[in-house]
Amino acid sequence: MKSEEKISELSIPLERDEFTRTLLGDLSGLLQDVVGLDEASGFISMVGQKMGERIYSLYCEALGVEELSREQMAEVLVDLKRRIQGDFYVISHDDERIVMGNRACPFAEKVVGRPALCMMTSNVFGSIAAKSQGYAKVAIEEAIANGNDQCRVVVYLKKNDEAEQAEGREYYRAD
Repeated sequence: MKSEEKISELSIPLERDEFTRTLLGDLSGLLQDVVGLDEASGFISMVGQKMGERIYSLYCEALGVEELSREQMAEVLVDLKRRIQGDFYVISHDDERIVMGNRACPFAEKVVGRPALCMMTSNVFGSIAAKSQGYAKVAIEEAIANGNDQCRVVVYLKKNDEAEQAEGREYYRAD
């Protein structure tokens, strides 16, 4: 009889990762509904910036360097997303920009319809790239959150005509 089963042995899909993704998804959705997408993105951006600064420091410490080179920075962007179950990869990179794709969002299905969560990626990437290179502009050209099959993110490393024309957020190293 089912009512005699122990509570701790019930098959309930509740564990830390699912709980945290649901919490963040619901929080960002509520923020978007109450204050609008722009304001919600602003709040999430502030958290993303702090996360980016913390992550940058963690990688610099682990590598034993003061600053990340451009190559290291590109690897860090991919690696940090891999560690949180994203599937980012570099499509191309040069001195002026890094073009990345992503086949799996760390927020999984909780991101769909919640593009404010993309500000985490923008700010984490932007903070890390600007700290490494002095300047970054992050343009999210495609996003799973918006119903695309995958994400396409361009991180501009130089302020030039192409970066100026791209729709995105700019980041600067605070010296």
